[in-house]
Amino acid sequence: MAAIFLRSIILQTIKTENNCLRRCLGKYIVQKMALAQLPLTASVPRLSYLIHAKAFSTVEDSQHERKKRKNNETDFSNIGRKISERIIHVFDEKGNDLGNMHRADVIRLMDERDLRLVKRKPSTDPPEYQLMTGSQIHEERLRLREREKARPKTGPALTKELIFSSNIGQHDLDTKTKQIQQWIVKKYKVQVTIKKAKNAEEPENKTEELFNQILQTMPGIATFSSRPQPVQGGKAVKCVLRHLSEKEEIAYRQTQETQDGNPLNKKNENDKKSDILHQ
Repeated sequence: MAAIFLRSIILQTIKTENNCLRRCLGKYIVQKMALAQLPLTASVPRLSYLIHAKAFSTVEDSQHERKKRKNNETDFSNIGRKISERIIHVFDEKGNDLGNMHRADVIRLMDERDLRLVKRKPSTDPPEYQLMTGSQIHEERLRLREREKARPKTGPALTKELIFSSNIGQHDLDTKTKQIQQWIVKKYKVQVTIKKAKNAEEPENKTEELFNQILQTMPGIATFSSRPQPVQGGKAVKCVLRHLSEKEEIAYRQTQETQDGNPLNKKNENDKKSDILHQ
């Protein structure tokens, strides 16, 4: 009886150990498979991230290169040794035509004379380049900058506006006239509205006299863009002043020179001076 009981205990122990061994082996196999698959699954997002980053960087680089190339085409600057064409047409620093040259010969000439190379006419075939000194490039940049500043701005002219009464004092009128002059010099249009004062003794042509008085302070500079006309049911008069165009300025100067050189005008001036002396 004791032997049978002992054998059953031994069998139960062996069965329990086998179950524990299977569970341990199962966990080990599952962990091993998970570790084996982990680099594969983890590498997928990492690879896609790298591909995305590389593609994004490539787009940025291409945009940067296009922007840099565009600036180089429009900017007057030294291109260094990066001559993309094999044969180019070259002018020296004095403007002499050196003809077509191989880029290797141009680079050697740059080193010998300590010169820079700038684009002159890149659209020709072969493209034209010019050798220049550093000071020549600096002076040319300054000249182009001044020419760009002097170029008239495109677009509609801005309009300033002034409104005052016809019974304005002389001091206030002088102040407003100076303001109008400053705007006209800056090529603004100036809309001036003069309201008629409620004074029965005021002459009817008072507003026109004020407009003419303002305009006479700017001879050879301003003129009427639209002449004085009544507004607000006749209670005010409005006009627009503008700067003279280039043709109008030339015509005005020619007129003044003609009047200054007219012998009759000089004779009248001399007569006036003699009359003053006799008095």
